[in-house]
Amino acid sequence: MKLISWNVNGIRSVARKGFHAWLENAKPDVLSLQETRAWPEQLEEELLAPLGYKSYFACAKKKGYSGVAIYSRNEPLEIIEGLGDEQLDGEGRTLTARFEGFSLVNAYFPNGQRDHARVPYKMDYCRAFLSHCQELRARGQGVVMCGDFNTAHCAIDLARPKDNKNTTGFLELERAWIDELIDAGYVDIFRAHNPDATGHYTWWSNRQGVRERNIGWRIDYHFVSECLETRIKKVYHLPEVFGSDHCPLALELK
Repeated sequence: MKLISWNVNGIRSVARKGFHAWLENAKPDVLSLQETRAWPEQLEEELLAPLGYKSYFACAKKKGYSGVAIYSRNEPLEIIEGLGDEQLDGEGRTLTARFEGFSLVNAYFPNGQRDHARVPYKMDYCRAFLSHCQELRARGQGVVMCGDFNTAHCAIDLARPKDNKNTTGFLELERAWIDELIDAGYVDIFRAHNPDATGHYTWWSNRQGVRERNIGWRIDYHFVSECLETRIKKVYHLPEVFGSDHCPLALELK
């Protein structure tokens, strides 16, 4: 079972940049998208149900902002929109799909902003997100988390850690929450399979030449609950896929 996650930085934008051809070639069983920035009624049929996929959306109240979606070849047993917190769910950041054997939680974490004004909101989201995933585990379900976490965990996860120690996305309290996530029993599966690999990033600034020189951040992840770790067949990034300032990342489950 191939799971792909991608922050598309606007689903309508990426559709104009070869998204449909890429999807037809990649053939994921489940595709999780972040930062869709559109309501379903704003989308053409080929984006609502491409190639026979069933689609599910969580949207922000504000048009053109945030949003996540899941495309699945098979209908999930259950879809859960949000985290059960009205303040956090109004931005359409979380969508959970329950399948046989595991639940997939697709998330677009808030950005703390340059002035750190939204860091408290981001941390509130982080706590509610982990609580949601723990509730799923308490029901006896394995959990796969995916999406744009908007945080680089360790110095190895960004090209210029010293220059960004006071930048949101690499603040101590943001990184400490990733530690908390791991301590709670979730595995950063890409790093587990590639413990010392450098230069594997998932986001690059749109400034000219930055992506070409691979000055990036690894802020998009697949985390899996420990009970699923032995079922991971393959995990990899797709930096050669353009159309967004993020690249897709893939996880193959036995």
